[in-house]
This record gives sequence, C-alpha cells and structure tokens, in this order.
Amino acid sequence: MNARPVTAAALLVLAVALTACGPVSGDGADSTTTPSASASSSGTPSPDASGSPSPTPTATTKAIALPTDCRAILSEPVLAELGDTPLNDAAFGPSGVGANGTLTCIWGDPGADTTRLITTVSKMNRGPALDMLNALANDEGFSCFTPDGGTRCEKTWPNTQYPVTDGRTLFWRDDVLIDTQYSNLAPAGYTSAIVAALFG
Repeated sequence: MNARPVTAAALLVLAVALTACGPVSGDGADSTTTPSASASSSGTPSPDASGSPSPTPTATTKAIALPTDCRAILSEPVLAELGDTPLNDAAFGPSGVGANGTLTCIWGDPGADTTRLITTVSKMNRGPALDMLNALANDEGFSCFTPDGGTRCEKTWPNTQYPVTDGRTLFWRDDVLIDTQYSNLAPAGYTSAIVAALFG
C-alpha cells in the first residue's frame, strides 16, 4: 500500500483532522521484515500523535472487539515462519487474555538468550495514543506513517549484547493499539496480518 512519511507537524494536522472527522477506515496489512513494534510517529503507520481526544465519541469510530487467540490473528504464512517457536511459555510470565481484555502473545523459547517476540493488543483512546506516538517520534526517533486507516510507527536497533536486531512496531486505529517488541524474531507481514484480522 502507499505509505508516506509523517513528520511531527503533519501528525498534529492529522490529529486535528481525525478529531473532527473520526478515524478513516480501511483494510490493512503492514509488512515489516521484522514484526516490529515501533512507537510514535515516523517510519511505520502509527497512530496520530499530539492530538487531543474529542469530548464525545464520533459516530464514524466503530467498536473493535479485542482478540482472544494469538494464533487466530496471524496468517498461515506468518504462522509457518514462526514454526515451532513456543507460544506463551509460563517462563515469560503472564500472557493470554488479561483481566481488562488485553491480549498478550509471547513467542519465544525460554532457553534462548534473546530470540523472542511480544505483542499486546489493547484498548487505547485517541488522546493518549497520539501523545505516546508523538513522544516516540519526537524523542526516540521512531518513523511513522498512516496506512490501512490507522497510524503505524516503528524503529529497529542493534541488540546491545548479541549480533541481532531488536525493534518495536506499533499500529493504532479505532481505539485499538497493537504493540510489538521483538529481538531476532521478525516474521514478514506479522503486524499486517494482525491488522487484517482485526479490521478486515
């Protein structure tokens, strides 16, 4: 899909426009060579940053139910790439559906030093989402863009201890935040698959 870089100033304008009109709906697929969970505005489609929520919900924002199954939100190609990687091993702590409905998916072998992928899918209102994404773009160098009717932000960096790549990718739309952090495990199309599963 077309993805254009978004500056912090542009995000402000976008935030104002979205507050007036409500979120634009669209089908989504984000391809990251790594299932990054990037935050804030710069690089990947990220939620609008630096805007304030409208006082009342807009009629154009449709309620999206949070998922409850970590495998069901991924495509067959992504699952094939993950292969036999353990999911939600107890060694990593709490995972699955939390008390507030947030879904946490942890892909990784507890015996590996660094290879893992952690995704949370949670509810987040527009104002806090925009503030968070703007901060990531302005203060931490995340790249953000606006694909699939939402905002995506992402960033990668070298692991400080091992010769592998770490990263984070975030996608926000319709008050739902998909936040993925990973190290040395980034299936192609991971975030896009989740976006497609949730938003169609």
